[in-house]
Amino acid sequence: MKKLGFIGGGNMAEALARGLLERKVFRASDLIMSDVAAVRRTKLKRTLKVETTTDNLDVIRQARAILIAVKPQIFSDVLAEIAAELKSGAKGHVFISIAAGVPIDRMCRFLGARARVIRVMPNAPAMVGEGMAAIVRGKGASRADEALALRIFRAVGDAVSLKDERLLDAVTALSGSGPAYVYLFVKAIADAAINEGIARDLAIRMALKTLRGAERVMRESHQDAAELIRIVASPGGTTEAALRRFAEAGFSDIVARAVHAAADRSRELGRAG
Repeated sequence: MKKLGFIGGGNMAEALARGLLERKVFRASDLIMSDVAAVRRTKLKRTLKVETTTDNLDVIRQARAILIAVKPQIFSDVLAEIAAELKSGAKGHVFISIAAGVPIDRMCRFLGARARVIRVMPNAPAMVGEGMAAIVRGKGASRADEALALRIFRAVGDAVSLKDERLLDAVTALSGSGPAYVYLFVKAIADAAINEGIARDLAIRMALKTLRGAERVMRESHQDAAELIRIVASPGGTTEAALRRFAEAGFSDIVARAVHAAADRSRELGRAG
């Protein structure tokens, strides 16, 4: 038996598999991955040396831990296929889903009320080993199942466990959509610097390095954001002048409304279907 099977071999699945192999959580022989696209299967087999297949049910038959990494639009079809197989085959699978907006109860409608289901909200930086994921285990899943999911997603960054599935909407708005907010902010400050006369390549380089440096200071100093702002913003100085403009424009309120909009959209997607 394989230790982990992937249904869907897209970028996130590839990143997870790569992280698991590089950190020696699993060996290539422990994994099997299915995908409908021949080009994806060829790439996965060539670069990761894992077994690949076109048949989702082959994954179910060969592995007991199943990570479902397909698009939400086809998720119900995939679950229906799996459910039909489980009715005639062996039980005991744990299912880990990264399908955005698909709640645990919808999965259990297909897989059974006692199904061992874990729902995960990862984010795109997992593809470079800097991901942030939140997981919620369904009622049928065990602490061991939860530990397995944490182990998988910590191979590509960090992962935390939540008790309340409703919090995943806020997680989606924070870490799931959050990388786009960062890209937008970097673009904005770089564009502003370009308007002040700095060359584009240099503006992007300086903005990114500033972002990395600020993140490291915040992480390693263990000081809260307000205190770090106070340290940088000398009275009457340039930083204070900039922060005043942010406040006048309602920067914090804009961010709050944007995050709320993303969380609301996540809730809408969860209710659909």
